[in-house]
Amino acid sequence: MQLKSIDTASIPLKGSPPVHVAIIMDGNGRWAKARGLPRAAGHSRGVETLRRTISAAIELGITYLTVYAFSSENWGRPPTEVAGLMGLLRRYLRGEIAEFHKKGVRLRVIGERSRLPLDIVRLIEDAEASTAGNRQLTLVVALSYGGRQDIVAAVRRLAEAATAGSLDPRAIDDKKFAVELFTGDIPDPDLVIRTSGEQRISNFLLWQSANSELVFLDKYWPDFVKEDLAEAVHEFHRRDQRCVAALGSE
Repeated sequence: MQLKSIDTASIPLKGSPPVHVAIIMDGNGRWAKARGLPRAAGHSRGVETLRRTISAAIELGITYLTVYAFSSENWGRPPTEVAGLMGLLRRYLRGEIAEFHKKGVRLRVIGERSRLPLDIVRLIEDAEASTAGNRQLTLVVALSYGGRQDIVAAVRRLAEAATAGSLDPRAIDDKKFAVELFTGDIPDPDLVIRTSGEQRISNFLLWQSANSELVFLDKYWPDFVKEDLAEAVHEFHRRDQRCVAALGSE
């Protein structure tokens, strides 16, 4: 959906901010193409947008921010583009730790690490360990991640436990299943935002977003600004208030 532009600074948030906001950061390549630039320029600009968004999330009081950085399907992109994205990731992991500490950001990475280069896995592990004590915001980066793959892996672990006799299949419920997901210790997203104008989830947090509010923005990720996040949060509250009103009238 296209949100109307509002002066978010003059409108106080009604109610608490959403605890967990997830973003599908889409449109880097199209942003670059529209400007006659290589796709790599769009990805680099997208990293700058992520930095701004982290600061905006902290200002709005959001506790968890999950971003879809690299999907399982992205491995099928041209090798040169994948290599460029991995290089950008290396630079990000090496260069952002000091800023994470300054802002109180804890880093968590979810996804299939076995497919990532070994040096990147080590950088992720070091960054997670280094920022583990930060409490202002948990930044969850979905990397080499797919919602279907996440669900299948959780099912496999439960099946293996049941086969080994350490789990009674009758004890499996939605809560026990959710614990086996990559996000087992992270609350489900209250709000999922996608940029670029596309209106689909694209294999992102399929189980976790079952009850999330969805907001689709008709702008590319590099153009996403603090006001867009604030407007999405206001939209979340408007929907929540309508839901409460509807329940009260029953």
